[in-house]
Amino acid sequence: MRQLRLAKDAMDRDWADPDLDLDTVAAHAGYSRYHFIRAFKEAYGETPRQYLTHRRIERAQDLLRTANLTVTEICHLVGFSSLGTFSSRFKAWTGLTPSEYRARHVGRGAALIPGCYAMLWAGGFRSGTDRERESNSREAG
Repeated sequence: MRQLRLAKDAMDRDWADPDLDLDTVAAHAGYSRYHFIRAFKEAYGETPRQYLTHRRIERAQDLLRTANLTVTEICHLVGFSSLGTFSSRFKAWTGLTPSEYRARHVGRGAALIPGCYAMLWAGGFRSGTDRERESNSREAG
């Protein structure tokens, strides 16, 4: 069980990383991917993919209620690379599209956080040095 908690902690910590995959998480637990899926589902009642999707959607719900960001920006901030996948999974989980969810929940509390602050807090802005390193690594590869 300790190994499963380590893997779950990794998902809780790195949920916004779009490159977080099953092999990486299973490695945290020291299991093969297939054994990890079975053990995780037995322990937590859902597969690792379902758990990670729910974490991302919960965070998206927070951002839709509180941040002045577009649905596309939120989609990418919470770790989805496809707006279509994000919208369909969001609707399956909440019963509403992200836009419908925002329309229903915005205005019930404090003013929206400006998008620039939300992006900065979520790590959405990369420094020029990060962009240069990424560009150089692409050229070298």
